[in-house]
Amino acid sequence: MTDSRPAPTPPSPAPADRPVYVIGAGPGGLAAAYALREHGVRAVVLEKSDRVAASWRGHYDRLRLHTTRRLSALPGLRIPRRFGRWVARDDVVRYLEKYAEHHELEIVTGVTVHRIERTGDGTGWLLRASGGRELTGAAVVVATGYNHTPRVPDWPGREAYEGEFLHAGAHRDAKPYAGRDVLVVGVGNTGAEIAVDLVEGGAARVRLAVRTVPHIVRRSTLGWPAQYSAVLVRRLPVRLVDLLARQQARLLPDLSERGLPRPDTGLYSRVRQGAIPVQDVGLVDAVRRGKVEVVAAVEAFEDGNVVLADGTRIAPDAVIAATGYTRGLEGLVGHLGVLDERGRPVVRGGRTPARAPGLYFTGFTNPISGMLRELARDAGRIAKAVARSRTRS
Repeated sequence: MTDSRPAPTPPSPAPADRPVYVIGAGPGGLAAAYALREHGVRAVVLEKSDRVAASWRGHYDRLRLHTTRRLSALPGLRIPRRFGRWVARDDVVRYLEKYAEHHELEIVTGVTVHRIERTGDGTGWLLRASGGRELTGAAVVVATGYNHTPRVPDWPGREAYEGEFLHAGAHRDAKPYAGRDVLVVGVGNTGAEIAVDLVEGGAARVRLAVRTVPHIVRRSTLGWPAQYSAVLVRRLPVRLVDLLARQQARLLPDLSERGLPRPDTGLYSRVRQGAIPVQDVGLVDAVRRGKVEVVAAVEAFEDGNVVLADGTRIAPDAVIAATGYTRGLEGLVGHLGVLDERGRPVVRGGRTPARAPGLYFTGFTNPISGMLRELARDAGRIAKAVARSRTRS
């Protein structure tokens, strides 16, 4: 006879036996899991895709780190010298795969966490995940990534536009655009690099729509990487760094006649507002030679045309929007009061929000000193904070 009664729900593990759940198997999540284990804390990484480094696999083909190999390694494993000084996307993926394997990290793939809540007894965290899973953790590290959800401005007429349009997150290489007229919207590092990629890939015409003139720096000057300078100046007064950057900018050609004048704002002042300078990997030369045409910002889409801020109407064959990403944290933790007005965590690293002790965030800033370097530093801080909290309890 079959017993139709539901099986009893197994009791939740005692707080001391609960693991720390790390959400996301990118570099931030992997580094945090390793650091936690080094401090004697069991860490379980939950990854929504079927492999680690999912976001890195989706980046465009020509991408290389703008930070050096030496300052981009995660704790506990160096990046191989054979990958070169500026590590290519595929080699970053290989390194992250090796990192997870080398450290034998506990990773569960195919699990999407939808919502994080406090446990009923207030001693931990309840994760509501795909497949009806309810997981109870002593603490949670959210490492879902800075480039989580593609952001496309709400341009008038965009929804009715029938021309080819894609976000930069869907761009892979320049082959589909050979011989075509392409408009790239946005002049951050991604937009600048895609524009150069299109030129080198044989696009007939490449235009770059710019709303705010960026600060442009050389990736390396006489063998000295820009990242080294960024690390050194982080604690200097903003005005002093702005002055130093203004002098350094004179090493680059003046592109005012080509539509890219030198900014009238300070480089570090802009960084403090969240605008990272563009590292030159060919944009300056492409603009100087007229291979990339700088045009006004996009204002609207109308009758199959793109309307620019100066009133110009153009009809490119394709539009690639390098307009950034949002963090996508609202559904996960927005109800906890731990995000600012821009949807970013109010604290990061080893600090937890006052109203949400045991909830940690990493990878939601874009530091001038390099994302991977800061993820590595955050991992150690988080692990120390978790270990201290367990000692106190």
